[in-house]
Amino acid sequence: MNALIVYAHPEPSSFTGALKDVSDRTLRAAGYSVEVSDLHGENFNPVAGRHDFMTVADPQRFHYQNEQGHAFANNGYAADLVREQQRFGKADLLVVHFPLWWGGMPAILKGWFDRVLAFGFAYADGKRYDTGYFRGRRGILCVATGGTTERFSPTGVYGPIEDVLYPVNRCMIEYLGLEALDPFIAYGAPRVDDAGRKEYLRSWEQRLKDIAVMPALEKA
Repeated sequence: MNALIVYAHPEPSSFTGALKDVSDRTLRAAGYSVEVSDLHGENFNPVAGRHDFMTVADPQRFHYQNEQGHAFANNGYAADLVREQQRFGKADLLVVHFPLWWGGMPAILKGWFDRVLAFGFAYADGKRYDTGYFRGRRGILCVATGGTTERFSPTGVYGPIEDVLYPVNRCMIEYLGLEALDPFIAYGAPRVDDAGRKEYLRSWEQRLKDIAVMPALEKA
């Protein structure tokens, strides 16, 4: 089994980084072959443009999706996208680590989805959701928030975390054909004490162990 960890945080000593390290260690111990896309560490460029392609479909007008499809058909993706697509293409399990910023993922991670999971490679007409290319695989979000559990409750100021993360789980993870597992949330990570952080890390490790023994899905 193969796992891809996509990690988006600029500070290696962050709690998001600690959660990522647990993922790497635990999945390897469970027998997974693990690759880590450290977006900041690898200086991933989140900005889409003609630099994404070695080919040109239309030199007069830049239509991003058309250029993506043309590049897929003609082996024309830039080297950094080829590397990330190869990592993603092998993964039975996608683990996405990020802090919740302004109600969503950091820009560098959104850029990874925009650029890497391109038309032709990751989806096409009629190849989405339960007909997607990557059916039979799983994905999970591991998110650290500044807000507390209460703030992300149905009566809290932010609303339920399920609603906040719906665009990612439904319109990104499931869009690709993956089974979106319930996200793991470390609420109020900057506010909890050392014991609380250790409990989050322990709980996340156990969650990964549980995922590792789940029955394999039938792939597309």
